[in-house]
Amino acid sequence: MKPSFSCLFFFFLLLCFLHCVASSIARQRDALNKFYFNNEAERSSSSSWASSLLSVSGLESKVYDNSGLKEGDKVVLLPGQPEGVHFDQYCGVCHSRQSQRTGSVLLLCRGCREQRVEAYCALAQWRYGIRPGCSSLGYGAMEELGPFRVMSDGKTLYRNPYAWNEVANILFLESPAGVGFSYSNTMSDYSKSGDRRTAIDALVFLVNWFERFPEYKRRDFFITGESYAGHYVPQLAHAILHHKDHLINLKGIAIGNAVINKETDSKGTFDYFWTHALIADETIHAIHKFCNFSPDAPPTAPECDRAVDEANLAVYELDVYNIYAPLCFLSGVTPTPKSPSIENFDPCTSNYVETYLNNLEVQNALHANVTKLNYTWSGCSQVITSWSDQPSTMLPIIHELLSNGIRILKYSGDFDGVVPITSTRYSLKKLKLRVKAPWRAWMLNSEVGGYTVVYDHNLTFATVRGAGHEVPSYQPARALEMIKSFLQGLHLPAV
Repeated sequence: MKPSFSCLFFFFLLLCFLHCVASSIARQRDALNKFYFNNEAERSSSSSWASSLLSVSGLESKVYDNSGLKEGDKVVLLPGQPEGVHFDQYCGVCHSRQSQRTGSVLLLCRGCREQRVEAYCALAQWRYGIRPGCSSLGYGAMEELGPFRVMSDGKTLYRNPYAWNEVANILFLESPAGVGFSYSNTMSDYSKSGDRRTAIDALVFLVNWFERFPEYKRRDFFITGESYAGHYVPQLAHAILHHKDHLINLKGIAIGNAVINKETDSKGTFDYFWTHALIADETIHAIHKFCNFSPDAPPTAPECDRAVDEANLAVYELDVYNIYAPLCFLSGVTPTPKSPSIENFDPCTSNYVETYLNNLEVQNALHANVTKLNYTWSGCSQVITSWSDQPSTMLPIIHELLSNGIRILKYSGDFDGVVPITSTRYSLKKLKLRVKAPWRAWMLNSEVGGYTVVYDHNLTFATVRGAGHEVPSYQPARALEMIKSFLQGLHLPAV
């Protein structure tokens, strides 16, 4: 009898210093709105959601024998990889047989070149989600903070000198099942995805992954991510904290342009549009007068719906993930590669990544798509059709993490119109924390890298000047400096 797969995790481990992914601007523009602002998923309170998560039991029974599997995951060479790359790469499938679900792609970039001794290098996991169901491998690893990016021909890779594995071992986790190359052997699982299941599966995955790569046990561990990872990251941290697994030495979390509180996220988005001259005075006046974004509010008034529609229409022709970025007018890839630039992000990058990850040679090199999925790889899942549960706020969980000594970095690219800096500032105000170190500029290469403020209980808020929603894509050097300081427990450099 064929075993059922639960948390079947595809992971990619790079022992290196580098990064790359994909989805069209149109899909990006609609993704978060459909799954967050207009989502009808169960909106439990954060506290009740957390209590239900604690009911998961028998974590030890979900750990299976991973011995001898690591070497089979070793990647010899990625197609189009540049010469002179001196690091090992691992990629493979990791499954738990205790449930009917599958989980996540994981890419580990091992590095810490500056520290010389990798054995003391922290382990940091990256999570992504423009909305539930978008790829950490595609966006995080291939477009943002991983070691390689993809050239415009969709075949060739080039180095990212600002990869985050310069300062840590980075794990790119794809979750839940149905995202990227992650899958379930039970199709009905895709309609049952939700925050709770995603957190539990991610915890089960990590415990199994540590068994496969035991040299990383008890390293300082951080969880990082952006966008809907504002849910994924605190929830996984909460699960680790309460299950007290001795293998996972959780030290902190970092979340960028992150969805953490529906009411302030929504209000802050429209206020950002108005303060950046994107919508009319009359539109913002109507939103302030007729809209109540509280999760307990009655159904919205028609006047509110009309104003919100006007606001969305006004920004439709922009890339709201970076309101000042150029758009992509290329439908695919180029016959020959254009000269790439890390500093000037190519708006068509998602096209190149999608082509690259759908190349069978690439999939074979990554030990990916082993079940020959009946759909192509895409930046956001084609098979996750609904989302079962979604707390309206992460603020109580964030409070609990802080009270347990978990350090938190909340950062914002100041050109993002999806979960903009105004949303983040409104949300932080609701935490009611005392300012420990006041607002100031932080510097990199004699320029303002952004601004930062430090609160009690080790919560730091930082902006990244000139960055959009995917901060490391638009400002890779500043993003690297920011995460380096956080991982080392330092404040960002002042004037």
